[in-house]
Formats: sequence, structure tokens, C-alpha cells
Amino acid sequence: MNVSIAVPTGMLLPGALRLLSRAGVMRLSAAELGRRLLVERSGVRVILVRPADVPAYVDHGAADLGIVGKDVLWESNGSHYELVDLHFGPCRLVLAVPEASKLNGPETWPPLLRVATKLPRTTAAWFEARGQAVEVVRLHGSVELAPQVGLVDGIVDLTASGRTLRENKLRVTATLGASTARLIGNQASLKTRTEAVQAMVARLREAANHGD
Repeated sequence: MNVSIAVPTGMLLPGALRLLSRAGVMRLSAAELGRRLLVERSGVRVILVRPADVPAYVDHGAADLGIVGKDVLWESNGSHYELVDLHFGPCRLVLAVPEASKLNGPETWPPLLRVATKLPRTTAAWFEARGQAVEVVRLHGSVELAPQVGLVDGIVDLTASGRTLRENKLRVTATLGASTARLIGNQASLKTRTEAVQAMVARLREAANHGD
């Protein structure tokens, strides 16, 4: 078949490996892939990369297909095709503020709202669409600390259960979007190696739609 698939490290890795197994593509443990970063069997190559790098691997043809969170695609303006909602790894992108904050709905926002986030493009676009002036502070580490020390009014971050927010005495005041894992494809691969790549897409779509 000779198809390469980029899978992400982190939260989505277990779900991605379960999907590959259910689809009959490859049975692979996280430990095995973590040691090697690249495993090739029966004409299928699985590449382990950081979540934010999956679109780049697919866009530039190093991988035909990629499994990646929708949140990563919000920040990426690459040339890939988004093919399938894989229905795992659900989370929400939320605006959260300190429990004691007076901020709640839009009517309580100041003329210039200051927020910290790892998703600056998505955050800026969401507030801009609502006519709210916003100063976006991009952070690479944990953003939960930022409002506690007065750096920002609130944070825009991904949450699955809300536990981390509660532990840091933050409450959700708005939901900006919902994310799940997606299958993306390289444009050239889908056009020039149609049969092999589309067959793989069909197997993964079937496994995703009939998952546990």
C-alpha cells in the first residue's frame, strides 16, 4: 500500500493507535512507537510527531495522512485537506477567568480584554468577530497561572473535564469552540496516489464511525 501516516504525541496518541488497530492498519503500542518514532510494516509507515507539527508533515508530503486535533487546525493555514472527524479526543476551547473576577458575559468585558493563550490566531478571530478589542498574550507553558498573578484578565485554553481550571480556581465564562481528532490528507497524495491513499482513508473512516 505504501501509505505514511503522522500521529501525534500526547493526549491523542492512545486514541490514534486504537483507531489504527481497529482499522486493521497496524497494531502498535505507544511504548514501541515512542522508542522508534517511525515504524514501517506491510507498506504502511507510522510517524510519531508533536501535535503542532502534524500539518507541516502532511502539507510538505512527508506523510500522506495525519491524525491531529481540530484545535491545531484552527491555528494552521496549511494546504492539507480535512477528511474525517475521527470522533475521539473531545475537548472545548473556553474563556476562563478567576472565580472572584467580575467578568462574565460580553456585557461585563472591559473595553480592552487581556487574555493569555496558546492559540492566539483562533482567540483573536473569535473576539474580533464579536467586536471586542482584545490583547492576546501568547504563552507556551501553562496558562492557568497568568490571571492569578495579574498578567491577564482571563485565559483561552482547551479543557476536557474542567478539572485543571477548577484546581486553579478558574471558571468558564464562554465556549469558543469544540475540538475532536481529525484525519487530514496531503493534496498531491490524494490526487496522484488516489487508490492507495483513498483506501486507507476509507478504512480509517469506517473504524472511526464504528468505534468503541
